Amino acid sequence: MTVTTAPLPKTPPRAAFGKIVLNEARLAWRQPAGLAAGVGIPVLLTVIFGELPKFQQSQSSLGGLTYFDVYVPVLAMFATAILALWGLPVPLASYREHGILRRLQTTPVPRAWLLAAQVAVQLCLAVAGLLTVILVGVIAFGAPDAKNPAAMVAACAFGTAGLFPVGLSIAALAPTSATASVIGRLTFVPLMFFAGLWLPRALMPAVLRDISACTPVGAAVAALQDSMQGQFPPAAPLLTLAGYALAFSLLAWRFFRWE
Repeated sequence: MTVTTAPLPKTPPRAAFGKIVLNEARLAWRQPAGLAAGVGIPVLLTVIFGELPKFQQSQSSLGGLTYFDVYVPVLAMFATAILALWGLPVPLASYREHGILRRLQTTPVPRAWLLAAQVAVQLCLAVAGLLTVILVGVIAFGAPDAKNPAAMVAACAFGTAGLFPVGLSIAALAPTSATASVIGRLTFVPLMFFAGLWLPRALMPAVLRDISACTPVGAAVAALQDSMQGQFPPAAPLLTLAGYALAFSLLAWRFFRWE
């Protein structure tokens, strides 16, 4: 009696991608450093800043806005930046370092699916952190709400699109997870400075404001600030973010190493 077996499918079922995403989400939950850094820290800072009386007083130097109004977009992009520059590249570099990406080559599942799943999980965390900061700022502490939701969506989408390819490039070039962590943190600190975390952008000298406008986080904060004031972001910050998205996507695609 001859026993026949069904051949393996030439392409993996689409449900496999959903399982990979679910597995990456479980790993993120079990190792919640990214969750704490990308959601917990910016939300905690939002609450602390919201409780400071000085931060709730209008400032003529800020065009009549309060310090809190200015810091809400900064903290919202803080959540996106830390996940894009640290939460995303470290696991991907670790997978390559431990040979996981190489071993996937022997399975029917495309290796790119693991990258896409990790991006999807970190993107969801970034969106959760960003929205939580904005909602807490608006509902609990009276920050300006988005009078033009489409403008805010555009600002958030461009900001995220401009930052995540930078994290993928770090994952592409870093030989180990420790290196990816160091590069991500060293990139994060100056970018957040130019975004206005230590000194609001409106109070920066002209040269620092010009540099800020050329950085991905600075451009994202400027676009988000405009959207929260009811204006559609001007073309300059959106084009800057689009340029980062294109340039670093090509860089990550060109230099990403699977082994």
